[in-house]
Amino acid sequence: MGVKQVKVDVNELVVGMFVSGLDRPWTQTPFPLQGFYVRDLDEIRELKIHCKHVYIDVAKGRGVVSVKHSAAPVAPNKPGILSPKQARSAKHERANIQVGPLKIRGGVYGEFTQPLKVELSGAQQLHSRMYRAVSEVMQHIGEGGDVPIHETKRYASQMVDSVLRNPDAFTWLSRVQEVDEYTYAHVVRSSVWAILFGRHIGLPKSDLETLSMGVLLKDVGKTQLSRDLLAKQLRSPDEVQVFESFVDKGVEMLRNTSGVEPRVISVVKTHCERINGSGFPQHLRGDKIPLLGKIAGIVTFYDYTTNPRDQKHPMSPSKAVAKLYELRDIEFQEELVVEFIRAIGLYPTGTLVELSTGEVGVVVEQNFSRRLKPKVMVVLDSFKQRLPKPVLLDLAVDERNKQKQIDEGKKTRYEVEMIEIARDLEPGSYDVDVNAIRDKYIFSQMVKPKKGLFSFFKR
Repeated sequence: MGVKQVKVDVNELVVGMFVSGLDRPWTQTPFPLQGFYVRDLDEIRELKIHCKHVYIDVAKGRGVVSVKHSAAPVAPNKPGILSPKQARSAKHERANIQVGPLKIRGGVYGEFTQPLKVELSGAQQLHSRMYRAVSEVMQHIGEGGDVPIHETKRYASQMVDSVLRNPDAFTWLSRVQEVDEYTYAHVVRSSVWAILFGRHIGLPKSDLETLSMGVLLKDVGKTQLSRDLLAKQLRSPDEVQVFESFVDKGVEMLRNTSGVEPRVISVVKTHCERINGSGFPQHLRGDKIPLLGKIAGIVTFYDYTTNPRDQKHPMSPSKAVAKLYELRDIEFQEELVVEFIRAIGLYPTGTLVELSTGEVGVVVEQNFSRRLKPKVMVVLDSFKQRLPKPVLLDLAVDERNKQKQIDEGKKTRYEVEMIEIARDLEPGSYDVDVNAIRDKYIFSQMVKPKKGLFSFFKR
């Protein structure tokens, strides 16, 4: 069913409506999503500050999202900690608990210091070594041997350096999912998202390295669980209890391993906690969860949502982001959720997208100053037929060139088609091999940078 938009005055908004459009560009407002359900009166007040009218999607309509507003109960003897029974009842309740403001240091690392094609060469080799290192960690632990922690620590530090120089390089590589190495792929991808997020909010490099190591090691306890249990989509209460024990098992393993810093173990210990107390294993609430643990929880949730185990069609990034946004101030700290969305953008590198022209392409490089205008490799025409040659389209440059024609009086606005990303697509929507696009076009640019490697749209 398509979007049926109705223009309404902001004074007519009620909780449960789905806001699909504003009377001004989304980038001029604090809302990180282009389309969201109105969840409470605070959001209505925020909309009133920035807009006179908005557009609502009546196909989704009022009352689609129902959110409880009662406060989650707090254990009487342990402030900030819930019992397992209380945690279950708090699962979908808002976390009416004070959390400290997020200290954001924007611009600490700049946009990037290394061009994508330069950074990709080293990142590709490092990515392969990272997979081997994490695989060795899992294997050694599973066999009861010593953990090769120092090598993993060294690679984690190098990965931080790579992401600081150019976030797109490792983001590209982390989009690859090896089906037979799900856990390894998941922790490496999650670690990249964590560094990208930490880079955005200006965490010190030492914190980025701690965060990276913690996320890489967060699932070591799963080596003590059966493959059948890990692969199950629906678990009985007893099986859930066994599954959730992987956190404590992992913490114990790392405590018995020399060279693992306590702050790294803290990330492992708290990455499954949620601010309303519904997480595990301790059912911590609010700021009882350390910042790096909160970040680890968000990136874990995002990667599991976009790359689920044993599912043929992962959720598109925009839907995963929307799901995360719905859980703000419930399971995840609202300010962190908003900044994470701003950090990765609605269309992360590697996202399959449909343009306003009907053509289909893959986002190959971000534009960090204009998140909605990335570089897109177009592979299908408006009839969804494969192009003879993929075409690289820089949406920001394309818009700038067309606006210049309008400003110089060469063309009118009605003669120029401004191209936008209409929507992102579920992976597998069309027969487009994202990895092949990466290998053939991105890496060929890196290895053999010839002029004219990419053709461009002439619109």
